[in-house]
Amino acid sequence: MNEADNKVHDVIVIGGGQAGLSIGYYLRRTGLSYVIVDGQSESGGAWLHGWDSLQLFSPAQSSSLPGWLFPGQYARYPTRDEVISYLKQYEERYQLPVVRPVKVEAVRHVGTGFEIETSVGVFKSKAVVSATGSWQNPFIPDYLGREEFEGVQIHSANYRYSAEFDGKTVLIVGAGNSGAQIMAEVSLRTEAIWVTLDEPQYLPDDVDGRVLFDRASEQYKALTSGRANVSKPADLLGHIVMVAPVREARDRNALNNRRPFERFTSTGVVWSDGSESQIDAVIWCTGFRPALKHLRHLGVVNEKGRVDVEGSRSIKEPRLWLAGYGNWTGFASATLIGVGRTARRIVDEIVGSVGEIEKESLSNRA
Repeated sequence: MNEADNKVHDVIVIGGGQAGLSIGYYLRRTGLSYVIVDGQSESGGAWLHGWDSLQLFSPAQSSSLPGWLFPGQYARYPTRDEVISYLKQYEERYQLPVVRPVKVEAVRHVGTGFEIETSVGVFKSKAVVSATGSWQNPFIPDYLGREEFEGVQIHSANYRYSAEFDGKTVLIVGAGNSGAQIMAEVSLRTEAIWVTLDEPQYLPDDVDGRVLFDRASEQYKALTSGRANVSKPADLLGHIVMVAPVREARDRNALNNRRPFERFTSTGVVWSDGSESQIDAVIWCTGFRPALKHLRHLGVVNEKGRVDVEGSRSIKEPRLWLAGYGNWTGFASATLIGVGRTARRIVDEIVGSVGEIEKESLSNRA
């Protein structure tokens, strides 16, 4: 299939990355008709936009989608390209009906269902799962004078390799895992200044993504069971995992960092003490926001740029589900290891919902 058809599908899944494929895995076992529309020209989702040297900080044994373990030696840490290959094979293995490239422009109410306006025509469905992730919506803070700066500015979403910054003084902004890993890589080749809002928090060397996920899962279970005095899972998930490049950078004393500057000049930045630094480039490792523009016509996106949900289901539009945007759409649903649990729950809810939609449609015709 390379264009929209006139069929009313039971479900349209928007996004063919790890969340969309996981939804597809469970939908294929239900008998419901569905299509996954994906804006990429190939398999891989957001991983297609990771930097060249990116590696998972969870071992392969803990980085699998539902139904099929990540191939190869389970104890190794897969590279970006291995993840892309895995997602492509996963899609082919389960013969998931992905249509690409399809840019979704708007989702609109039509009767008891939806019309999904896309670059290849209009799809129709009774239910929609939005799984577009956030890589299309990078966040850059509004620093004073940023537009006046004449050097290079890129977000981590567009960073590929450190060699393109050879000979430049680079400002790296952001204290998360991407900031630490890019700082580690760039500082090997050129002068780099790491700017973080607070002092970065590092996990012990022996705590990788698997251990982190297990600990956060226990906290999550405690929270949802009503046990008191338990910190939120995000408290752990926000710390930096000491993958090999970050450990190496620490050992050569390259992870020094500064608190935020006051403003940009045309050639650099001014710090809070009034001193200035000349810089040539800025890499913004400042995160992403959910990519939800396609849902604006449904009136479900709130002032914070999210959708109010119960579990993963929209409260305002109960025929709409969201997957893979973060803990607010399902615990760890933005991770390879965690998205399967959310996908299974969503599909269980859809199965019950489609029956109700059909009853409503028949009632309206009577």
